[in-house]
Amino acid sequence: MSYDRALTIFSPDGHLFQVEYAQEAVRKGTCAVGICGKDAVVLGVEKKAALKLQDSRTMRKIHQLDEHIFIASAGLVADARVLVDMARVECQNHRLNIEDPPTVEFITHYIASIQQKYTQSGGRRPFGISTLIVGFDPDHTPKLFQTDPSGIYYQWKANSIGRNSKTVREFLEKHYTQEMGEEDAVKLAVKSLLEVVQTGAKNIEILVITKDGNRTPTVAEVEDIIKVIEAEKAEEAEKKAKPSTSSSS
Repeated sequence: MSYDRALTIFSPDGHLFQVEYAQEAVRKGTCAVGICGKDAVVLGVEKKAALKLQDSRTMRKIHQLDEHIFIASAGLVADARVLVDMARVECQNHRLNIEDPPTVEFITHYIASIQQKYTQSGGRRPFGISTLIVGFDPDHTPKLFQTDPSGIYYQWKANSIGRNSKTVREFLEKHYTQEMGEEDAVKLAVKSLLEVVQTGAKNIEILVITKDGNRTPTVAEVEDIIKVIEAEKAEEAEKKAKPSTSSSS
């Protein structure tokens, strides 16, 4: 029997193959990184190069759900658009009914619940995306959450999704510190994306969220950060080379 043909049938060893295939679609998507600093949250994404006649503004990887909440995704872009539209409506419903802005975890739980529903009934397929949801709660606490096609969600200090996410996550584990400020968080986001992006600043998009609002650094600003990173790498390489030359003499 082909256990991967029906979403609602478990294989004998306890797998739902359609959910696993959705997770594979995520692994083939472009990389996205989220870093939660002391006073800011940073989202960094790898952008696909726009074709010559294509309007790059329509190729969005980062979306705003509410004034204080943003989302980035990896996987099938069309699936992400559907989830984003649902989440935006839920944010407005929360403001209308509760008369307060939703917390980051509330909207993460809502998105994860929708993803989980699409794994439990026939006639539909799972969402082929993972998301990074970031923002500030009403008490000005920065938050970062991740959801998966299975409907699981976790809170993170720093994480990545998409292609080569394991490599990027290992890089973040080595370099992340909890007391990281806005500038250091932006630099780490760019640095981690350079592990998988070979074309530089034009294919990197950064969003910085603080309790006072949000901003998107320009391509020129990202290029300046890359120059600083390359200068630091060159300096480290020189320091490593000096002991070897002195010992050989």
